[in-house]
Amino acid sequence: MRALKGFGAQMLGAQVFDAPGAVTGRMSAWGRGWVLAVGLAAFGLSGVGQAVEIEEWSTEQGLRVLYAPAPTLPMLDIQLSFDAGAARDGERNGLARLTNRALAHGPAGMDASAVAERFESVGAQFSTTSARDMAIVSLRTLTEPDWMAEATEVLIDLLAAPAFPEDDLARERRQMAQALQRERQEPGSVASRRFYQLMYGDHPYGNAPSGDETTVPTLTRDEVQAFFDQYYTAGNAVLALTGDLSREAAEALAERIAAALPEGERAPALAPVPRRDEAVTERIAFPSEQAHIFMGVPALRRDDPDYYSLTVANHALGGGGFTSRLFREVRTQRGLAYSVYSSVQPMAAEGPFLIGMQTGIDQVDEALEVLRDEMARLHRAGVDGEEMEASQANIIGGFPLRLASNNDIVRNLGMIGFYDLPLDFLAEHNERIEAVTPEQVQKALQRIDPEALVTVVVGGRD
Repeated sequence: MRALKGFGAQMLGAQVFDAPGAVTGRMSAWGRGWVLAVGLAAFGLSGVGQAVEIEEWSTEQGLRVLYAPAPTLPMLDIQLSFDAGAARDGERNGLARLTNRALAHGPAGMDASAVAERFESVGAQFSTTSARDMAIVSLRTLTEPDWMAEATEVLIDLLAAPAFPEDDLARERRQMAQALQRERQEPGSVASRRFYQLMYGDHPYGNAPSGDETTVPTLTRDEVQAFFDQYYTAGNAVLALTGDLSREAAEALAERIAAALPEGERAPALAPVPRRDEAVTERIAFPSEQAHIFMGVPALRRDDPDYYSLTVANHALGGGGFTSRLFREVRTQRGLAYSVYSSVQPMAAEGPFLIGMQTGIDQVDEALEVLRDEMARLHRAGVDGEEMEASQANIIGGFPLRLASNNDIVRNLGMIGFYDLPLDFLAEHNERIEAVTPEQVQKALQRIDPEALVTVVVGGRD
């Protein structure tokens, strides 16, 4: 067991929700009564700058547990993170999302309505979410003993023996197909999907979490069951717990949850993303007034030490809002867009360093020229001293304000466990940002090759 005290914080970068338009989750409407009245306070809870104690252990079944006591309110947040995202779809794109959503259908003898009623009867909230890297199952419950016992019992029943009824799966497939049709009508979603396809090609990150119109209607119950059996195991999960729960009670609950799952093993590591050596640009016609632009390259793993250097570089380029280069050059000086941003999105394999913006159809060429010039300048010259100081100060100054809620804390615990980050990741964040030097930024930026950018433009005519 290891323990430390550090700052809780919001998810840094895009560790779980890893791409524009890539994540849809299911937050039940269950328990919208007293739990939400209390939950309004919980969403602002632990107090800015308050220390969070993180403890870690593994259950007998091999389930890794990260736990942070938070006794301020009578609430418990539970998050199970499985290495079961779209990167595990193989050729059956959408299978991870369908399996994740289908968990709410209930075990044998208890349909989705019965599940909803049991959660609602004790004011609990249950949700599922899936992205490229991971699939998440979450529960928020009050810690009044009888109510918590009922909520956690339902959760364990759902994990132990999901029935995956054919009628419910058919409804889920229809809903996923309808969502895909809506995506086709949104230029930003079209651009995001094609951006990832072009950037990652045959790598598993080329799979869109929402699935594909050719595969989603053909996904079968047997495939869902096999996917669940393979990936929803104790050895392939991280359990994060935070709230008004003692260590002894947390251990007992973790053992019960782990016992509901097969032991299993961690899914094999994803292959590295091949380094790109040439640029590709694709324009897609779309009847919209604005053109949506995505531009970037695969860049950063979640556990890469260059995370801090690229975080500073990204803040200076386009992650710092009004003070960033892109905002000044694209919006203030040229009026090409109302908003423009950059982000670094580390994942289990190399996630993207990307730029996103919208601009008028007749301004696309000028906008692309400016974006490419700024990427080339950043690669060539790095970040100057004034930008370094401002970026570091903004990142560090904003960090305590992101302490936010138990929900943020449990997500951070899940992120730390899933990506095998050190338990001092949050506690040491500001010191590591402050220690970044211009030379480190310049070195890290060499992986962002401006001659190998993937660019997708959706809007206007070909």
